[in-house]
Amino acid sequence: MKKRLFVLFLLTFPFVLLQARELELKSPNGYLVAKISIDKSIHYTLYHQGQLLLDSVHLGMQIADRIWGDTPLLNKHQYTQSNTDIFPVVPLKFSKVQNQYNALNLTFKGGFSLEFRLFDDGLAHRFKTDLKQELYIQNEIFSLSLPTSYELHGQQVGGFKTAYEEPYTHFSSAEWKPQDKKIVLPVLLSGKEQLRLFISEANLEQYPAMFLQSGGSNKIRAVFPKVPLDFGYDGDRSVKILKEADYIAKTAGQRDFPWRFVVVSTSDRSLLENTMAVKLGAKSAILDPSWIKPGQVSWEWWHDASPYGEDVDFVAGYNVATYKYYIDFASKYGIPYIIMDEGWAKTTTDPFTPNPEVDVHELIRYGKEKNVGVVLWLTWLAVENNFDVFKTFQEWGVKGIKIDFMDRSDQWMVDFYERVAIEASKNKLFVDFHGSFKPAGLELKYPNVLSYEGVRGMEQMGGAFPNNSLYLPFIRNVVGPMDYTPGAMLSMQPEVYRSERPNSASIGTRAYQMALFIAFESGLQMLADNPSLYYRNPDCTAFITKVPTTWDETRAIEAEAGKYLVVAKRKGDKWYIAAIANNDQKWREFKISLDFLNSHQTYRMEAFSDGINAPRQAMDYRRTEQSVTANEELNIKIARNGGWVAVIEPK
Repeated sequence: MKKRLFVLFLLTFPFVLLQARELELKSPNGYLVAKISIDKSIHYTLYHQGQLLLDSVHLGMQIADRIWGDTPLLNKHQYTQSNTDIFPVVPLKFSKVQNQYNALNLTFKGGFSLEFRLFDDGLAHRFKTDLKQELYIQNEIFSLSLPTSYELHGQQVGGFKTAYEEPYTHFSSAEWKPQDKKIVLPVLLSGKEQLRLFISEANLEQYPAMFLQSGGSNKIRAVFPKVPLDFGYDGDRSVKILKEADYIAKTAGQRDFPWRFVVVSTSDRSLLENTMAVKLGAKSAILDPSWIKPGQVSWEWWHDASPYGEDVDFVAGYNVATYKYYIDFASKYGIPYIIMDEGWAKTTTDPFTPNPEVDVHELIRYGKEKNVGVVLWLTWLAVENNFDVFKTFQEWGVKGIKIDFMDRSDQWMVDFYERVAIEASKNKLFVDFHGSFKPAGLELKYPNVLSYEGVRGMEQMGGAFPNNSLYLPFIRNVVGPMDYTPGAMLSMQPEVYRSERPNSASIGTRAYQMALFIAFESGLQMLADNPSLYYRNPDCTAFITKVPTTWDETRAIEAEAGKYLVVAKRKGDKWYIAAIANNDQKWREFKISLDFLNSHQTYRMEAFSDGINAPRQAMDYRRTEQSVTANEELNIKIARNGGWVAVIEPK
């Protein structure tokens, strides 16, 4: 009897030991330490040089009648390391990204595992499963306890249906209540003494997007939209969800789930250089992406297709003559694309029948003659109901497609995005998603996805103001491309702002608008304003149309989220510098060291700055040229809601 009991004890002893244990994972530089606790549930805590950043982050996955993570039985654990280089197809910050991390893989009884990757700048984790049967995911547990109060900067939404265009709100994590509005990812947490924390997700596939909600008492928890089961039409561009499932995802039993990551930043400045989303992204599924050509695009919707002046001898509008005017403008300035937005088709539901006033085939032919490609706009519903449109557009000679009004991120809609990316890539079309959620990895797997809206951009007119937009490089652009649609030539300060199409205007100075082309990142960067106004401002137009949309290197010089930034970006042997500021101070002054230049080279610098009257008259600017070298410092002044922009190139 004693012998049998001893054998039984030996058989169960490993599981008893492993059920209650703590495993430690350190970042390559040793500054970050994650402690993963496996007891009655799975938790981790995160430290930076001994300072507690996250306390008791609870992880789990609810599958039908069980929760992976409750009384878990750890079969094995494995530590690994990686240090490789990534070369993004569409590089928005760096053309080469170092991907160095230490990893811990935990394999549990029941067919699931957890993978942790700890970088010098953050921690990522994801669930993985190795099961034969299909899975119904009821919920995923991602619950954070903050050891102290942080200020949250995020977009609050009333429900899961959203265009992701809400302005940022700023509030204390301690005061955020469970009954308050949810926030969408990404979100930034900051404090006077604390390090910055930045939360988002990556490799979002066959799964809903994650939202965050207060858990009360300085806690944050993940919430997800349910799988929609039945739809009804809601106008010509949307649907109503009539019935939902009681689960958030129905998915394959063998798969990797999305990454959840927390970036740890010692300064706002380092957020401008962060590449966590790229490091967690999948490899390109497009084996030969050489046909994918990022670039600028002339866009007619913002100012209602209304060119005017002595050179316009036709009735402007959504017609052949007007679009040829846009093509001629794009050709003159080397802009590779024009967009034909809502109005090019006879109806919003039929993507195959052009408006009789718009001869799409003639415009595509004319654009090809002028080396300008045509991009066509459609609602997502028109695409879904006519999925052969990609093949048709390829046959027509269309270069890209702008798809609008999705306004959801449940599993069905996330799958729609990927189906679009796949079908578009088969037909060598690029995609720009509007009415969309934030980038979450699809643009890395299918780099023909050049941009997403998911931002309070300039189409919001007076709703796009610098005090809000100054958060975008620190939050929205950290996770990927952002179609803000800059380029206004009519500039106003907020207290005198008046604007309606076709005379669209922006809040912020002229130099501010020009700087956005460098400060904001997008593989497809709009010129939103009227070609007639660009022609009247040839010095500004010549500058912004030479700004690249992809970059080899990014250097943040000065930055405070929501207030100001100064950033330098390199393309080849040219450096571009942008500085923008909010409304808080009449003038801000900065010193910029040029030590990033080649010390053996003399450079020519062309710069645009706010004029002396810019705090009141936002149209006021100055253009200058001078020689510079690496051992010089630049003294610049920025007006409220203003900017400064320059290109530095070898002589």
